[in-house]
Amino acid sequence: MNVTEVLQFVDRLVVEKTGKHLDDVQKAVVEGTWQRETYDDIAKKCHVTEGHVGDVGSELWQFLSEALGEDIKKSNFSSVFKRLNIESCENYNIYINGINNGFYYLETSHYKDKNNTKNSNKTQSSYHDLTFAPKILKFYNRESELQNLYHWILNQNTPFISILGLSGIGKTTLVKKFVDFNLDQFEVIIWKNLKFPKPLDLLVNDLLNTCQQEPKNTIDDKLKQLFDIFTDKKCLIILDNVQNIFTNSEFAGQYQPEYKNYQNLFTMITETEHQSNLILISQAQCPEMECLDEELYPIRCLELSGLYNTDILKNTGLQDEESWLTLIKLYEGNLMYLKTITMLINKNYDGKIADFLAENTLHITNQMQSHFSEIFNHLSPKEQEIVLQMSKFIQPISREELRQSLNLSSVDFNNGLQSLQQRYLVTKIKEEKILFKLSPVFKEYVRTCCKD
Repeated sequence: MNVTEVLQFVDRLVVEKTGKHLDDVQKAVVEGTWQRETYDDIAKKCHVTEGHVGDVGSELWQFLSEALGEDIKKSNFSSVFKRLNIESCENYNIYINGINNGFYYLETSHYKDKNNTKNSNKTQSSYHDLTFAPKILKFYNRESELQNLYHWILNQNTPFISILGLSGIGKTTLVKKFVDFNLDQFEVIIWKNLKFPKPLDLLVNDLLNTCQQEPKNTIDDKLKQLFDIFTDKKCLIILDNVQNIFTNSEFAGQYQPEYKNYQNLFTMITETEHQSNLILISQAQCPEMECLDEELYPIRCLELSGLYNTDILKNTGLQDEESWLTLIKLYEGNLMYLKTITMLINKNYDGKIADFLAENTLHITNQMQSHFSEIFNHLSPKEQEIVLQMSKFIQPISREELRQSLNLSSVDFNNGLQSLQQRYLVTKIKEEKILFKLSPVFKEYVRTCCKD
């Protein structure tokens, strides 16, 4: 059990009992106690007195003791919760860590307070379809991202959230972990993978069927049905691989004609009053995923970068542990890149990372070449020109210098550069001068495998 799980669990208990979420000081007490900090340490972080933190802590320990039937205090808080994590869920009926994938029907909530009738008024049946959700075996260092999702969805009830980044960066894993931790917060959870996308009409049919409703005839009527469910029930809908509804060989986020009416669904999510949430997982942005003013528009975007944690390489057979972080940085903390390069090092270098690194070569494996070839071929011709030119520069380059080296109009250049950033192939670096950098591993592929 980690601090995120503990915070989420305590918050759920408090909501069940009081109808309110933990406030900032209460969260700090839970987190600080779990990390064995003193009340004085916690008080300094929260800019309150030690006495106030002590009072908050006393109330929390008393509440948790009554809720869990345990004598909980600051000194034993961590040990009790660690024990609860491995004891039978049937005995405590409070915590579920990982549910089998697939379709299942839940008759009651996972936790009910005997002294609270709040849950008795809640709909007694829920519909969860996780047939297309992955099974998560390992999860590393995404605690702050999980906290963001929890806050946006369960505290702020943000209806529209996009999880964005390069393939292999951990987008799907993050969302599935959030779902595993919070199954009991939703009456409906449906996960759809758009690797081979369906027209919106058929997707909505699937969603309605999962909720045991007969779809009506027109798409407008079906959407009305769907949003009636979103209003009546707390729903979480996840659409993975959303980039597949966009057109190849054009700038990022342009819809294929047969999927253009997905825009209607995305717009309705933000403009219609309801209590549900939609998460899009994508390698590229579309206009509906962005907003100019987060205060006015109920949209949140979480952009994932690389994961720089040496635990990634444990149990992979690699040697030279002191070189693990160097290898991870070389391949941008991308789990997909690291998986394929680990296989190569084990086969060709007998697992000796030091020997591999000694060659001072950013090796692009066959699997990477196949993946990058697909990405490159999906780019628009203008983007390909920009990428080919950027691959010739060793260091990040300014917009002006890049523009001068290309024979593109100002409009085509700016649109292409923006589109590459929306695909997370190019990043902007804010220093004394704004610079742009091509993803290093993709850059090596373009430099060695692509021709002007």
